[in-house]
Amino acid sequence: MASVTLENVYKRFGSEEVLRDCSLTIDDGEFVVLVGPSGSGKTTLLRIVAGLEEASGGSVLIGDRLVNYVDVKDRQIAMVFQNYALYPHMTVYDNMAFALRRQHVAKPEIDTRVRDAAGVLGIDHLLKRRPKQLSGGQRQRVALGRAIVRDPNVFLMDEPLSNLDAHLRAEMRAEILKLHRRVSGTFIFVTHDQVEALTMGDRIVVMHDGEIRQVGTPDELYLRPTNRFVAGFIGSPSMGFMDCAVHREGDAVVLRNAAVDVRLPPMAAAAVLARSTSVVTAGIRPDYLRVVDPEQAGEVGTALRGVVEVVEPLGADQHVLVRVGDAAMMAKLPRTERLAIDDKVVLTVTDEEAVHVFDPESGEAIR
Repeated sequence: MASVTLENVYKRFGSEEVLRDCSLTIDDGEFVVLVGPSGSGKTTLLRIVAGLEEASGGSVLIGDRLVNYVDVKDRQIAMVFQNYALYPHMTVYDNMAFALRRQHVAKPEIDTRVRDAAGVLGIDHLLKRRPKQLSGGQRQRVALGRAIVRDPNVFLMDEPLSNLDAHLRAEMRAEILKLHRRVSGTFIFVTHDQVEALTMGDRIVVMHDGEIRQVGTPDELYLRPTNRFVAGFIGSPSMGFMDCAVHREGDAVVLRNAAVDVRLPPMAAAAVLARSTSVVTAGIRPDYLRVVDPEQAGEVGTALRGVVEVVEPLGADQHVLVRVGDAAMMAKLPRTERLAIDDKVVLTVTDEEAVHVFDPESGEAIR
């Protein structure tokens, strides 16, 4: 297996720059997820690693080897596509064996590799079938098997689960993670689904508008986002944001607007005061909001006064959208909290450390 290193990679299509100064090091054996909205550049970056696109600048290394001008077939990578890309006229066995035959691998070794990979993926009973006789999950396993038999240094996966239903997506997430543990390979996985990113990646690379916005573990991105985009993109439901004026009350800092009073913890307060800014954007995740009695709001130090606009029942929980002044704040509440549209409520924060503060112009986190 091998590490993957990107150094100041950029890509232009004509005059349009779709990747800008992307630098990233992926360790040998690591599972890294590239995540971002459509058009963020994640698939283009993956295709540059694969050799399917040529970088307009910068360096791509697999292990210690510069591969910018190395042909795809010589990069020792295997790619799994969104649409499976199986040959419809071939059996499962022949689909998995095809690349090895092109490389003139001996027949006994091909047979061993194909049957071993099929056994790992639980598709050894499907080897004589053709793709049209398979379910979506089975086709995806065949595509994974075709990658495994090549014994690559790096596995590249471009939204391989997007064509599956919710149940199969969860099942295949588990299968891919099991595969990663078994083969101890380096995996780069592209998705637009932040739930997939959080549940699968050793580290996550968040991309937006052709730039890498933050790289970190799932906990780092969820608990310590470095900018407003990452804070809003990672987490479901999304973090809510509201612009507030900064008020100093003795040693404390309170963020305030017509519907909000948010008392900052000491470290956040010190960071805000060091900026000498009069207005900031506060962000709070739905998981940390709870409804309180209006008379108790002053005791807890944080009060968001608003009106319920949407209630979404989700079994034991419910997602409640509350209009707080000009902001829309989502709260994840227990189903036992009986709320109806147009109810007036007061929300408070269960953990003051969960209040994130951002520069309203740059979007960068204030720490």
